[in-house]
Amino acid sequence: MKVAITGKGGVGKTTLSSTLARLYADEGRTVLAADVDPDANLGLALGLSQEEVDAIVPISKMRTLVEERTGANAANKFFKLNPQVSDIPDTFSKDINGVKLLVMGTVDVGGSGCVCPEHVMLKSILSALTYRKNDVVIMDMEAGLEHLGRGTAANMDQFIVVIEPGARSVQTYHNVKRLANDLGVKRVRVVANKVRDQRDEEFVKNAIPAEDLLGMIHYNTEIMDADRNGKSPYDFSPKAIEEIRKIKDMLDQD
Repeated sequence: MKVAITGKGGVGKTTLSSTLARLYADEGRTVLAADVDPDANLGLALGLSQEEVDAIVPISKMRTLVEERTGANAANKFFKLNPQVSDIPDTFSKDINGVKLLVMGTVDVGGSGCVCPEHVMLKSILSALTYRKNDVVIMDMEAGLEHLGRGTAANMDQFIVVIEPGARSVQTYHNVKRLANDLGVKRVRVVANKVRDQRDEEFVKNAIPAEDLLGMIHYNTEIMDADRNGKSPYDFSPKAIEEIRKIKDMLDQD
């Protein structure tokens, strides 16, 4: 199973990504969780300490590795568009609670559509992840829709859009579904987070087609407490685990 988890900033993508990853790892599955968000905090949500997270060098910042694999350097402006990267996920991932964490990082450029060695490297790695036949691959994507325009998640089995009960989040879902279709990804599902009451539940059910709605995660102060204490939600909130386990069960039926 290969899923990319996307949505607006602050809606709870990382909470869902980390908890799904640990649920699958607890089953003995090989799980690779890729942090594709520039504000990388998937490691904290999986159970790393802040010091351990700070010590991780994102792939995009490994200049020597990028130069070695793409052939680009100060003297050579030409580089490979299909570098060898199949070994990178296992070589550079960090094991935490049974999950292989791969911190991708981002490329600091102006404008859009940049073709540079770092971007080619990241895109090649993300593409390689989709060929890990027997593994569970979960991508915690950056906020917004830019990654869909770049096509970096084009080969995923499906996108999961995390929304809040509100019109702007629902609009994000529609935009993701449209762009995903352009990329050839036919399955776009929704998880509603921070659902407070029955009115929120009804709003979500009326706004999202039933076949696209994976489930809901209710507003939960335990998740906030975990974040404040720098802990994994998986170790702090049994209620959230059970709600996300039901979402996982829906994914497993596909």
